[in-house]
Amino acid sequence: TYMGLLNTPQFEDEDSATTATTTSKPSQATQSQGKSMTATAPTTKVVTGVIRGSYCNLFKAVLGKNAKEGDTPKYGMTILIPKDDAVTLKKIKAAQEVAIAAKWAKRPPKVEMTLHDGDEPRPSTGEAFGDECKGHFVMNCQSKFKPKILDRDSNEVIDAAACGSGDYYKVSINAYAYENSGKRGVAFGLNNVLFWAQGESLGGAGRAEDDFAEDLN
Repeated sequence: TYMGLLNTPQFEDEDSATTATTTSKPSQATQSQGKSMTATAPTTKVVTGVIRGSYCNLFKAVLGKNAKEGDTPKYGMTILIPKDDAVTLKKIKAAQEVAIAAKWAKRPPKVEMTLHDGDEPRPSTGEAFGDECKGHFVMNCQSKFKPKILDRDSNEVIDAAACGSGDYYKVSINAYAYENSGKRGVAFGLNNVLFWAQGESLGGAGRAEDDFAEDLN
């Protein structure tokens, strides 16, 4: 079942995510060795583990299905994060908290998140997510700017047919807090993409390479 783009509100300051770093005071033991220690504080930036991409619009900006007149077309993808990827999920939750602290001096009583459980109904409609979402957390990531896409040999991917929905990636994303029409929440903007491996295509026609695999040299 092909999964459509998640319904998300129009956000402000999408590309102005906050990254925080700090330098810790060296311990006495470290000072005695003539070295300093630098610690990085929690940040809004997250580089994920291997995720599956759905509804990928990486080469052409598009308007969402609920777009209004004057809205800006965006690049993006819905990322499917395996539930057993505890490292990525921990990074995402930490980045959400940093974005909240950067936006509001006092945490609002209700903050909407765009990370959803693929085994539960969609919060927006109550309908089930697609079968490909089972066992995953689901999150939509967008940007007004085209992401840079690399393959695992550090080559830039410029052919839109080389990767798409159903394939596997690692992505860098930034959390940002928004307040719009009385709603407060945290979403993630898409930065860069690393193509990891081909997967079974989601929606539309399959790959010619898969259809004729037995007949190709």
